[in-house]
Amino acid sequence: MTVTPGSHAFAIQEIPFSRQGSWFNISSVTAQHTRAQDLHLISHQNGMHAVLRFVPLHPSSGSRAETVWKATPAMLAWEAESGRISLVYESTDTVRLRGDRLDLAITPADQELTSFTGTYFYRDPVDGSYQFTSYETGRRYRITLLAGVITTAEGLEGLAGADRRLVLSGAHGWEAVVEEIDSARQPYRAPGDFTAAAVSHADAFRDFATAVAPFPASRAAAAELAAYVLWSATVRPAGFLRRPAVLMSKHWMDKVWSWDHCFNALALAPGLPDLAWDQFQIPFDLQDETGALPDSVTHSEVLYNFVKPPIHGWALRRLRERLPRQPEPDKLRETYRRLERWTDFWLRARTAPGLRLPHYQHGNDSGWDNATTFDGRRVLITADLAAFLVLQLAELAEIAKDLGEVDAADRHLRTADRLQDALLEELWSDGRFRSRSPHTGDRSISRSLLDLMPIALGERLPRDIADRLAERIATHLTPYGLATEHTESAHYESDGYWRGPIWAPATVLIEDGLRRAGHADLADDISHRFRRLCETSGFAENFDALTGEGLRDRAYTWTASSYLVLADDHHRRTSA
Repeated sequence: MTVTPGSHAFAIQEIPFSRQGSWFNISSVTAQHTRAQDLHLISHQNGMHAVLRFVPLHPSSGSRAETVWKATPAMLAWEAESGRISLVYESTDTVRLRGDRLDLAITPADQELTSFTGTYFYRDPVDGSYQFTSYETGRRYRITLLAGVITTAEGLEGLAGADRRLVLSGAHGWEAVVEEIDSARQPYRAPGDFTAAAVSHADAFRDFATAVAPFPASRAAAAELAAYVLWSATVRPAGFLRRPAVLMSKHWMDKVWSWDHCFNALALAPGLPDLAWDQFQIPFDLQDETGALPDSVTHSEVLYNFVKPPIHGWALRRLRERLPRQPEPDKLRETYRRLERWTDFWLRARTAPGLRLPHYQHGNDSGWDNATTFDGRRVLITADLAAFLVLQLAELAEIAKDLGEVDAADRHLRTADRLQDALLEELWSDGRFRSRSPHTGDRSISRSLLDLMPIALGERLPRDIADRLAERIATHLTPYGLATEHTESAHYESDGYWRGPIWAPATVLIEDGLRRAGHADLADDISHRFRRLCETSGFAENFDALTGEGLRDRAYTWTASSYLVLADDHHRRTSA
């Protein structure tokens, strides 16, 4: 859904209402592919958990009031003919609620309470507030009445079997505040009124949007909504996340995976360089002793059972091009060492003895989890992996030169050349790249766009190979963008994850590679189609390649970031 002219409204059924820094949001999406009848407070500490349910009520009868949800980046509202409830963020862990001729019932998302699960409800004798304490999130949700009355406080101190409910009301309106707190906090004191909180919330988003999307709306109709998706999905440092982090989504994909962060960093780089640098560094903060990056990290979980593709050299090159100022030498040196260890992981831990090329252990390592490239074998030497490592080694060489480490720069370039020679000698055959088993040496082909990803090498590719790749890439192009599996393939699936739908990261990587390989017209076409797709279908996890319909999670940050990167690049090219 695009920004609505004038109102800047968005569908909260698709994009959660939140703000930068907050670990919770307000949404009807309560679990994977699950939408509830009511809006809920959803926390992402210790995983995604629906904690509180908000139900508007008729003051006269106490029955459910049918309302329409209205969401803008600045405010969320429940609207009925008879009244309205408004919600804004006062701070990252506090929301203000105000009701006019509508009451509000607040209940646990799940009334079941056991010794280890559920939400306990009590009144705090210290400040008179009402508190729901959640086993799942390990946090408390304190509700303080600022105006009006509590007409119902049911189930206080109740255990299993007790229904718990708090009803806010007031003949002349009511107002309350909900806080997510760890263990205890001084009694709530309002720093200002509701209007001040609303203005502060709106100003914070406006400043962010101005920084990350400074180009005219006529150049990028969905830029403001893309900025909101990023802003609202950002959390403050907590748990395993040591820096401000843009989650993939504040729906169920509430993690940072070790390649999505690259695209978010690129989108933020021109206007918010410090936040962009933090995004790039997040997985490197958790690099293990072998040099491997985690597959993913979130508040309370770090996974190492898979990794993600080494696109980080490519990303760092583009990041340094987009930053308004270059990193300080000590930061650049630290990043160089981290990137060097990540590269060595692939060259040592993932390259079998006697072989010249590294391998993936599963499609998950490639980021293209179930691509048809991996249908025959999961442990596989693929052309995209070698190409990414060549780019990473080339970037290491550039940074080494900047740091005055000339010998290291030469070593990295020699390794890059050897790896590219092996890629072309062992995997290029009969006008296409083939994958290879590190166990048997058997080769295989597919109709996956992944097999064409070496176009990312751009100017490093021999002209004839770049031209052939461009020809094949063009056959994947639908009216909406690049299908990840050829639409004429027997294995094509309209909602088959990496077996057909259009994805943002593949689009950006291929668009950039084509442009650097001299195929600017095709790159322009791909950019235009993807930007138009986002302006029509929003920022979904992926898109049906034949209809353009947004699929799965509908508030994906790397989709929003990819849109902003392509829009910014287009604006720079056409405004010069």
